[in-house]
Amino acid sequence: MKMIFSYATVSIVLSSVVGIGFAAELAKNPICILISKTVSNATGVFFPGSPEYIAGISHYANLSSTQISKCVVEPGNAQDVSRVLKFVGTARIPFAVKGGGHATNPKFSSTTGVHIAMSRFSEITYNNSSKTVKVGAGLVWDDVYAALEPHDVKVAGGRVTGIGVAGFTLGGGYSWLGNQHGLAIDAVLEFELVTPNGTVLTVSQSSNPDLFFGLKGGQNNFGIVTSFTLQTFPGAQVWGGSRIFDGSQTQLLAAATIAFTTNVTDPKAAIITDYMTRFGQPLASVLVFYDGKTPPPGIFDSFLAIPAVISDVKTRSFLSLIQSSGDLPHNQRAIYGAISPLKFTQALSDVILNETLFWSAQLSSKSAMTIAYAIEPFLPSVYSQNTTPTAYPPNRSLGFLPFNIYYSWNVSAFDDDFHSAARQSSARIRDAAITEGQADVARAPLYPNYAIFDTPLEDIYGENLPKLRALKAKVDPFNVMGLAGGFKL
Repeated sequence: MKMIFSYATVSIVLSSVVGIGFAAELAKNPICILISKTVSNATGVFFPGSPEYIAGISHYANLSSTQISKCVVEPGNAQDVSRVLKFVGTARIPFAVKGGGHATNPKFSSTTGVHIAMSRFSEITYNNSSKTVKVGAGLVWDDVYAALEPHDVKVAGGRVTGIGVAGFTLGGGYSWLGNQHGLAIDAVLEFELVTPNGTVLTVSQSSNPDLFFGLKGGQNNFGIVTSFTLQTFPGAQVWGGSRIFDGSQTQLLAAATIAFTTNVTDPKAAIITDYMTRFGQPLASVLVFYDGKTPPPGIFDSFLAIPAVISDVKTRSFLSLIQSSGDLPHNQRAIYGAISPLKFTQALSDVILNETLFWSAQLSSKSAMTIAYAIEPFLPSVYSQNTTPTAYPPNRSLGFLPFNIYYSWNVSAFDDDFHSAARQSSARIRDAAITEGQADVARAPLYPNYAIFDTPLEDIYGENLPKLRALKAKVDPFNVMGLAGGFKL
């Protein structure tokens, strides 16, 4: 039977081996000093006040997603990840694993314990013969697109700038290529995984189908992924960009969005429409995409005809397209909310727009803020591209759509108000979809990368939940990964 020791027991043993000088050093920061003695020179351990520490704990939603940890550990190889994971698991020390740092749920990729920053896992190795690429878990998608551009290929990754490779992929991953190639997890061929007991594995459908299933949408429940091997797709030149409108154009944008979702079946075409308010002022925007240098006539004409405050739509590199999206405010407090409608109708569009304006008015006195409701249409083919079982989605026969509510603010005293608003607004839109006849919305899974932190696991993994929990118990019987944040099985 495996023994579980406290870090105090470990420190006493190591102190007796290394000596009195080490014991004095240990008293300053016992946990992190011990870790620094267990890893190789490839790994850095950083303490509060250092630039590396600040960068390591920082997040996109910095005010709400960041915590002050005891130290930041930047592993330099999978073997050191193994050493750190075995140490925190044995000593029962809370820890976090941060890839790109774009998670908005508080405490999901941060900790007051040991913060593991994956930034040194920055490999990008393209294999021209197999048309695959191996990418490190510490990268953001901008890095990957830039490295692949000279090879005239791209991958199914994040649709806007600054999204981390690891969290996006382990949660499922809706990309601009989804209508053609499925979710990001459908294009993953291999994972390099450090399991909770410290074993380093290459996980594929042939080598370990159960773990392969669990990692495809099961997030960080089965260990720490250090790299992904991905299928690439041809064509680094695409067409698209962003158009931003003042609030007076919202109804025209809504009509164009509904017409697109109803009539456009070209799998190379995609959009994201946002209704939003910033500092109380209504705005709207659309990101348009076509996987080719020029779209066929008519697909995007209605969007291009709406008078825009800013327009940046053209033939460009895939990287340029992603970076043209801009990003919502950094260094704020933020939360997402998720719904999974089956279609967007005029009635549902009106409800979404009303929610945007209602909650902007309700919350405007509480904090400087941004509110955005993102409509993300996909064809039902987004789920039929893959027949290999995946943790998410649990049901590939239902053509549900991801939908994101985004709130940002800057005063911690109002956290509960904004969290409650996101929950209430999600429920109202969901109920409106059911009322208008979308009964299957009640069983449509919620996208884990958008779901608010207290979402029941049944609402994400549905019928897959018992299988995932059995796999978790087998791979992680001592619940090491339960010491880290996230949706825990």
